[in-house]
Amino acid sequence: MLRKYLNNMNWDDNAYLISKNRYSENSIIAEVFSENHGKISGIIFGGTSKKIKNYLQIGNKIHVNYNVKSPTRIGYFKIEIVKALTPLYFDENQKLSCISSAMNLIKLLTAEAQSNKEIFLLIDRFFEILTFDNWIREYIFWELELLKLLGYDLELKNMVEKEVVDAKINYFVKSSSEIKIIPNFLIDKNHTNVDLKVLLKGLKLVTDYLEKSILKPNNLNLPSSRTHFVSLLK
Repeated sequence: MLRKYLNNMNWDDNAYLISKNRYSENSIIAEVFSENHGKISGIIFGGTSKKIKNYLQIGNKIHVNYNVKSPTRIGYFKIEIVKALTPLYFDENQKLSCISSAMNLIKLLTAEAQSNKEIFLLIDRFFEILTFDNWIREYIFWELELLKLLGYDLELKNMVEKEVVDAKINYFVKSSSEIKIIPNFLIDKNHTNVDLKVLLKGLKLVTDYLEKSILKPNNLNLPSSRTHFVSLLK
């Protein structure tokens, strides 16, 4: 038991940086989502120095050594850069904003110190999606997959009804108070050439579900980075 406890006090892992805040003049508190230990916070001494600061871009993939003296206290990180992913998009405001939005959703929706390798692999997938031509469409599916892994599967295919009007299929969800139109690409995944206006409707659908089913019941607010990302697409 003692050996297991000591191993949990000191470990190495690959991780994505999901948030950072100044802690003192020379250090920051960083929050990472790691491959084998989930979401963890730690102090990085020298985190405000120019040398290390360049590594600490939200979304960068890093290797962390974590050490903590007591389970009731915050630990310490030593870091090495694995892949500087975020700087690849410094000249692409929409994708840069998308990175901020995605990392904030990970920060907001995941529990502290709960390992979830599927979510770590989903972050890998996120950065792959950013290289696609239809990255906005794929990002919407990425958000839906994140919610599914967290136990909030929207299950659209089991909810929708459809009608055919002038040889065109329309999907919708009917409730006692409204009829909500569902963008076709969310049901028919072979529908790849999607107009931006339709993609924005897809994002709004996910936003509405996120706020109604997850955020409001837990007294949480939609991250401002998510709102900003959507505004840049319009």
